[in-house]
Amino acid sequence: MSDTPTNNDPDIEVERLLQALTMQEKILLLSGRDAWRTAAIPRLGIESLTMTDGPHGVRSDLPEAGRKAGFTTVFPTGVSMAASWNPDLIEEVGVVLGEETLAMDCDILLGPCVNIVRHPLAGRNFESYSEDPYLSGEIGVAYVKGVQSQGAGVSLKHFAANNQEIERMRGNSIVDERTLREIYLPQFESVVKKAQPWTVMCSYNRLNGEYASQNRHLLSDILKGEWGYPGPVISDWGAVHATAAPLNAGLDLEMPGPAKWLGALLSEAVVTWQVDEKAIDQAVRRILRLVVKRRANPRAKSAANTPEHQAVARRLAEEAATLLKNDRALLPLDRNRIHRLAVIGPNAAECRIGGGGSSFAIPPYRVSPLEGLKNLLGDSVEILYEKGCDNAIAIPVVLPDYLHTPDGSSTGLLGEFFTNLDLKGAPALSRPYPLASFWWYGSSPAENIPLERFAVRWTGTLSVPEGGHYRIQLYNSARARLYIDERLILETHADEFDLLTNAFASQTASLDLVAGQKSNLRIEFIKDSREPFANVQLRLARYYRPDEDQRMTKAVTLARQCDAAVIFAGYPEQHEQEGGDRPDLELTGPQTELIRTVAAANPNTVVVLNSGSPVTMLWLDDVSAVLQAYYPGMEGGNAVARILFGDVNPSGKLSVTYPRRLEDTPAYDNYPGRREVRYGEGIFVGYRYYDQRDIEPLFPFGHGLSYTEFEYLDANIDYTKGRFPISVRATIKNIGKCAGKEVVQVYVADLQASLPRPPKELKGFRKIELQPGQTRAVEFELDERAFSFYDPVQKQWRWEPGEFEILLGSSSRDIRQRCRLTLE
Repeated sequence: MSDTPTNNDPDIEVERLLQALTMQEKILLLSGRDAWRTAAIPRLGIESLTMTDGPHGVRSDLPEAGRKAGFTTVFPTGVSMAASWNPDLIEEVGVVLGEETLAMDCDILLGPCVNIVRHPLAGRNFESYSEDPYLSGEIGVAYVKGVQSQGAGVSLKHFAANNQEIERMRGNSIVDERTLREIYLPQFESVVKKAQPWTVMCSYNRLNGEYASQNRHLLSDILKGEWGYPGPVISDWGAVHATAAPLNAGLDLEMPGPAKWLGALLSEAVVTWQVDEKAIDQAVRRILRLVVKRRANPRAKSAANTPEHQAVARRLAEEAATLLKNDRALLPLDRNRIHRLAVIGPNAAECRIGGGGSSFAIPPYRVSPLEGLKNLLGDSVEILYEKGCDNAIAIPVVLPDYLHTPDGSSTGLLGEFFTNLDLKGAPALSRPYPLASFWWYGSSPAENIPLERFAVRWTGTLSVPEGGHYRIQLYNSARARLYIDERLILETHADEFDLLTNAFASQTASLDLVAGQKSNLRIEFIKDSREPFANVQLRLARYYRPDEDQRMTKAVTLARQCDAAVIFAGYPEQHEQEGGDRPDLELTGPQTELIRTVAAANPNTVVVLNSGSPVTMLWLDDVSAVLQAYYPGMEGGNAVARILFGDVNPSGKLSVTYPRRLEDTPAYDNYPGRREVRYGEGIFVGYRYYDQRDIEPLFPFGHGLSYTEFEYLDANIDYTKGRFPISVRATIKNIGKCAGKEVVQVYVADLQASLPRPPKELKGFRKIELQPGQTRAVEFELDERAFSFYDPVQKQWRWEPGEFEILLGSSSRDIRQRCRLTLE
């Protein structure tokens, strides 16, 4: 640590440090030290900053790059945050995430993900917020304010037009300027201007021919120029493809490190005048601002996984869950009338906490719906369970509860790492791992273990709760072997490859396992290659021969014998994932058949869904009630149980439109593309498209039912010619029998536009809570931007004089009050 005094004025301190740096030190700061840390300059007191994946939990399960490893609170995913329509609650969530980022000795949480949900099949929709830029922006602002209030930073991502996983690493998003400005950039602009994120992360894809990491129009003209963003732009991991072009365009930090492009090659580019020293100084200045900002926010004493944090996770799950259908007011279930409850479905006994990829964090526990119902009801209701069917397509990672370390002290496996390839001698690292899924990219398992050359042995016992036929699979890079009871079961080898054009190796075997019987298990993994990653997964699934699978028959019989049936359906964990899009909108496996046959056996059938995106509901008319729970995080089971039995009144609203069929969706003719993805639908994304084409969706944007009813009594506008903001007031009354929360949505319609505009656009919302019979006034202020469109000829936002309509409603298709005004 340097003894050089620092200056309390951050701008002066940044300039002092900049002047003290050598050119080589400046270049060192423009790429990561490793997978998660920025470079340090000890002689000047410039310390590394540590980043961590998010955004709905601090992903810190592996002790890589010197980071602390441990369990963290796992919240409902991004789509749930938006479905809550509650920025105040999301700011609370952000506060917890900020605390836990610091508790895990990290400085920057890589989130939020505010990319627009353009197409329902996109793999990371569950991690994103909405099809609407205004809603995405408001939720994003709240999230960032919450995290950064604790002295941790965020990385606003992925900038920009990264709206599908197919060819995300190299595809070219072709987006016209008006569409870019009105749909794909406003949420970024809102967060940058209102919340000042510490960093912005560029996306992998090309935008109009240039990689986002070297897109001057995006990074310099718009972000740093028009919006005045003072912080650094960091690359998504591996998103840099050149040296001079990114620096000259406005990229400031290449991740992960060590540098591939912005190290020795950058030094050469400076010497050969491809990059001016002033460009280096500008980038370094932004990194130093980050260093000084972090220094000014010393780590407070923080903790992860406190009961208070877990309570916030449950509250978000409760406020996000969206009641799509409730015929005959079947919900809430009456515990005084329900004596026997059938709990059915592939997601009933497992808590589906999230999709796959970098956002998947590991909590200390997870509450399944079955557990949540038992926790809530105790012995007051007889709860009976049948799985009914499976919903996994690929063989899933073996459940943690099936594995135990050799001494039996914890679930998972014991990992022993070696710096040799023959697994001899004392291990360089030995520790338990809770999950048989391992992934390192750009960093090794520990600082004393080289990523290019190491071996690891995981040991423990395998025990399944249900005997029968199983398929077991190794899925890995490099070389791996699986032994059960000292017998070699699988051996796989993947040649050295890149992540763009090749796949991991896999091999599958069949086993007959006895319920409760422990088998000794050993996985050996050997890596001797230059690949900047290592991956190993052990996968396991029960399978049934056609003549022995009676689960659906048992489920139907059970439903017939009970007062009500709740089917927990949806996707298996990580079916929706980073790196791949869904193949279709269908529920996986025979779930449609399960729902229909159970509903035929019991008219009081409720379906609870786990998905981060719309699904086809061919069975919708067969069931009485549908609750979309999304991926509700570690407390999901408790939250869903409380909603089903009325302890919580659902108040979530859809943040995306649910189509009746894939062919009705806005980007159907342009998705997925390959080398080029043409955003041919233009500004008509989501409900804007359905309204313009007069297509009836399955469920509209903003839809969500309650156990009570709300009446919109009146609405009026306060407008003075030529003056903004314009005030809109409305009065809402709870006319039902129980307390509830309503999301009042404000849409603006331009009735006399010179350019094509959507029939209406969301420009305000507020979530309010009302007791039975209570009336409350709400007020909104609409600024000039609420009435404006982006003029691609004049290259600016502008509104036109003429007639507008202000619409207030409970969804985009449930408009309760209308007011007109003429702008002059």
